[in-house]
Amino acid sequence: MDTTTTSFGEVLANGSLAILAYAILGVLLLVAGFYVIDMATPGRLAKIIREERNPNATALTSSAMAAIALIVAASIFSSGGALREGLIATLVFGLIGIAVQTVGMMVFDKIAGISVRSLTQEPQLQPATVLLSVTHVAIGLITAVAVI
Repeated sequence: MDTTTTSFGEVLANGSLAILAYAILGVLLLVAGFYVIDMATPGRLAKIIREERNPNATALTSSAMAAIALIVAASIFSSGGALREGLIATLVFGLIGIAVQTVGMMVFDKIAGISVRSLTQEPQLQPATVLLSVTHVAIGLITAVAVI
């Protein structure tokens, strides 16, 4: 008969470590996603958002970040408590999610004729930006559910 028990302190320490590890990985995936989006837009995306205050670039980037966050959250949820395997799964699924977002933008650009590059040069919020933003979140949600 196994009478080993885990102390409350051990539970808190292990849980805190897991939270920290997943948070760091999640932030790194968001940063990676931001740079992938940056490569798909003309100019420096941070400058376009911060200095030019472009609403199209801001909406497209924000929706892509939300989509990646959905995928990361689903990966963490499906990890089943195994930290190492969960971190690996989150990394792999997060990178796949970033790739899917990128391909989705390119496909939409070709099929629908909606150019992300053109949108980020427009000073006023465009209806196509709203459509692409919702599409980003939808792709992220579909990918997140596939992870679960």
